[in-house]
Amino acid sequence: MAQLAHAEIDHQLPVGEEIFLDHVGHFVPDHEAASRALLRAGFAPTPVSIQVNPDPGRTPTGTGNVCAMLRRGYVEVLFKTAETPLAGELEAAMARYRGVHLAAFAVADAAKAHRRLGRAGFPLRPLVEMQRPVNTATGGTTAAFSVARVERGAMAEGRIQILTHRTEDAVWQKRWLAHPNGSLGLASIVIAVADVDEAAERFARFTDRGAAPTRSGHVVRLDRGRVELVTRQAFEAMLPEVSIAGMPFMGAYGLVVESLGAIEAILRHAGLATRRAGDCIVAPFPDALGQGTWLFAESSQDTLFP
Repeated sequence: MAQLAHAEIDHQLPVGEEIFLDHVGHFVPDHEAASRALLRAGFAPTPVSIQVNPDPGRTPTGTGNVCAMLRRGYVEVLFKTAETPLAGELEAAMARYRGVHLAAFAVADAAKAHRRLGRAGFPLRPLVEMQRPVNTATGGTTAAFSVARVERGAMAEGRIQILTHRTEDAVWQKRWLAHPNGSLGLASIVIAVADVDEAAERFARFTDRGAAPTRSGHVVRLDRGRVELVTRQAFEAMLPEVSIAGMPFMGAYGLVVESLGAIEAILRHAGLATRRAGDCIVAPFPDALGQGTWLFAESSQDTLFP
């Protein structure tokens, strides 16, 4: 039976000083193709939502999303909707490779985290309040969240940010949490980096959690979820089916599922490649979601990179 870590079964959002791996984000040029790819892999994607700033004119941020909402965390697909600086960053990232470029960590107080990041030596962007309209079973509402961001380049791996959700019920609607493939929660993000020691020190400062050495590099364990920082050689040895598009590379993330047998059957029926590796199933993304792979497991503690 699938197992979520103890912190995962209690609450969706962090309390106190907890920090969670909240979501990862694919950057794609075609959201319709990406939604079809999620459906093909057995996810139940949400409708399209266009993100806006909470100013009087509700100015578009320049991006929109489709999500696969999980019992713990979620997977986001981001695409361009307007010519804005934020959309420009999305396009610049996709010029490197199409795939996962975002890892977001949830805390109870983004403003407090923003101040801590400054004290930790990170160059900061202003704390931002963002919104996106969402439909519920009873009508429309707004999802709101505060985001602490560092300056571009301060975290070379991608858009690495800390946020606080203000509207849990609007984001995690029960009707979107059940997936035919049995996906339950987000467990990890795997990033291939050139200098694992430097990246581990930086991610430890960013998350305010320690980094522990592994045979593949380092791991930063959070109150829920983890960041696995691995060498190029380790990534290529464990995931030879994934071509590294360039370094650094957010090439994989882990998801907890109800049954490996069930999801393996769904993926194979959809014509998607799968491979058993230890206690995980490796399943490269469909092309519409970019370069990289899912790592499905029945326990949030299972990893290919011990």
